[in-house]
Amino acid sequence: MALVSTATVASSSYHCDLLLFSTARRSWRGPRRSRGAAGAGLAALERAGAAAAAARREEVVPAGNGRNSYEVESLIDRLSNLPPRGSIARCLETARHRLTLQDFAAVYREFSRRGDWQRSLRLFKYMQRQSWCLPDEHIHAIVVGVLGRQGPALLDKCLEVFHDLPAESRTALSYTSLIAAYARNALHEEARALLDQMKTAGVAPTAATYNTVLAACARATDPPVPFDMLLGLFAEMRHDVSPSVRPDLTTYNTLLAAAAVRSLADQSEMLLRTMLEAGVSPDTVSYHHIVDAFASAGNLSRVAELFSEMASTGHTPEASAYLGLMEAHTRVGATAEAVAVLRQMQADGCTPTAATYRVLLDLYGRQGRFDGVRELFREMRTAVPPDTATYNVLFRVFGDGGFFKEVVELFHDMLQTGVEPDMITCENVMAACGRGGLHEDAREVLEYMTGEGMVPTADAYTGLVEALGHAAMYEEAYVAFNMMTEIGSFPTVETYNVLANAYAKGGLFQEAEVIFSRMTNNAGIQKNKDSFDALIEAYCQGAQLDDAVKAYMEMRKSRFNPDERSLEGVLNAYCIAGVIDESKEQFEELQSSVTVPSIIAYCMMLSLYARNDRWTDAYDLLEEMKTNHASSTHQVIASLVKGEYDDSSNWQMVEYALENNTLEGCDYSLRFFNAILDVLWWFGQKARAVRVLDQAVKFGLFPELYRDTKLIWSLDVHRMSVGGALVAVSVWLNKLYDRLQGDEDLPQLASVVVL
Repeated sequence: MALVSTATVASSSYHCDLLLFSTARRSWRGPRRSRGAAGAGLAALERAGAAAAAARREEVVPAGNGRNSYEVESLIDRLSNLPPRGSIARCLETARHRLTLQDFAAVYREFSRRGDWQRSLRLFKYMQRQSWCLPDEHIHAIVVGVLGRQGPALLDKCLEVFHDLPAESRTALSYTSLIAAYARNALHEEARALLDQMKTAGVAPTAATYNTVLAACARATDPPVPFDMLLGLFAEMRHDVSPSVRPDLTTYNTLLAAAAVRSLADQSEMLLRTMLEAGVSPDTVSYHHIVDAFASAGNLSRVAELFSEMASTGHTPEASAYLGLMEAHTRVGATAEAVAVLRQMQADGCTPTAATYRVLLDLYGRQGRFDGVRELFREMRTAVPPDTATYNVLFRVFGDGGFFKEVVELFHDMLQTGVEPDMITCENVMAACGRGGLHEDAREVLEYMTGEGMVPTADAYTGLVEALGHAAMYEEAYVAFNMMTEIGSFPTVETYNVLANAYAKGGLFQEAEVIFSRMTNNAGIQKNKDSFDALIEAYCQGAQLDDAVKAYMEMRKSRFNPDERSLEGVLNAYCIAGVIDESKEQFEELQSSVTVPSIIAYCMMLSLYARNDRWTDAYDLLEEMKTNHASSTHQVIASLVKGEYDDSSNWQMVEYALENNTLEGCDYSLRFFNAILDVLWWFGQKARAVRVLDQAVKFGLFPELYRDTKLIWSLDVHRMSVGGALVAVSVWLNKLYDRLQGDEDLPQLASVVVL
């Protein structure tokens, strides 16, 4: 047999325990279905103000039929094209006998939408001089509204327009419009004075008038209006004999928002009870303000009691109310209380929605309670059909948690249940495939996207490039990278980084340099910290140690703060070079930067000490790892290196620790296993190193490692550390020897790829 150096690529093998779904392969096609407390309080007031403004607009500027007549559209076009000194009379000559005041109101509404107060005012002045289109109160109110939206500078003109209307013609409509102009510009005292003036003039306010003044006073911050003053206005409304002044939903929401800003939980409860007694049903905004008030007061448990009381009296809150309470608990990480809200919701007879479950699924995921996510999702499927947003939460949760194969299975399930993926769905799945090195699944997702008429985004292609790179399929990754530009999805800095990182793992530093040169010179994208990390790793794996240190210094000069990954990269360069003093200094810097250095950093130092017969230093460092109470994984790996975990029960602890680290993704896992294999080899723990290598292959981390066919026996160790490569070569040669001894038919070629 000939022993030659040949580049080979083997197919990948994967291992993942799917706890939620069966592993049966499913079709990618499926049926289609259509698709801080103060700050929060201020936002609540803004929402209440917006609701009040909407109510005012309904009264002041009533909506038309949604479509203007030909005459109105023609007039709008002519006025829009009119030069500053052009004649409005000429614009109206041809249509003066066919236009009504309602038509002019439509013109003003369009100018209001555009913010064109100059043309509105010119048209208004023209109308005042004409008997056939003399403005009525409605037109005056609309023009006041148009001017009031332009800021305090035009309030004087608002007053002029208001006073142009004869006093006997003024009703609540014109007064409310003027009050709204002052309220919109945060002049709550003037708005309140206008309300008093209105009453003095004998004009009866409406609920919209009071709501406008209430919203202005509630939004005041410098100084804030006392809540008692707001309640005084509220009392005026309640005791007014006119039905048109009775507090409505907007009134209550404005007061509830003000109570939330001021953390007045008791007042919120009082308003809720008054609201229910008056027969006004709370909406989503109402419940949101109530929850905010009690959250600010630190008494969310009282909200649950209020909801129970409401349910017992036949006023069961809607699902959005429970959702708001649940979200308040999740913001402070109160998982048990959030789940209790779900159970109370069910007990009160309110059916949970998909949004309800999404909040809890996201909370469990952020806390790393993935079994809880699976159990809750099973429960959800029996209660309410999951929607696209729910699946997107699951994809993100399991993708961040390292359950990459489970993400793919969930995507199959989504298609089979008829839920239509959106672009966020596909991007999340592609990202999981990228981190997990699932290049075949990534290709199928991309095929699904193109088959459904979706144009893959840069993020989607980045996932494919990353997946191919983790499988050492450099040519395919580069083809996918170039394909992006052809379809108009231009690579981002993340795309360049993942391709360069793929080259870095194989020591292809020249290719990484070319990619970053293309990024900077052709795309105009500057390198970020991750770019420098990829370069440092490429130089280390390619034995260009001086260049690795230079890249680190360039990163510092570019004002990027090195993180743990960056410091480990430089430490790797020093350890490979065998310089003990510089390595110790770098390790100490790493210790001062993070709470506990990673296992990778410890293994680098241990390998360095072992190669240089510094056994005292090595065992002192091992003892430091074993006594590290902050990380049980450090203790397990230290015991593994010392040879203490050989029996079956202890080895299960090793397997558990190794498998947990694969959840970080292929990028970290490759560095992790390379570091452990290296230290085990130099410590003479060759049998244990073989078992660790078997685990790495089982997890699909080195798919290119072995290729065994009738034509060739191949071993590819170009992405492995020195110790890892020696372990793999040892295993491969032993298998080769056994087959020679067994008189098996042998191929004509044997290949070992080291570069």
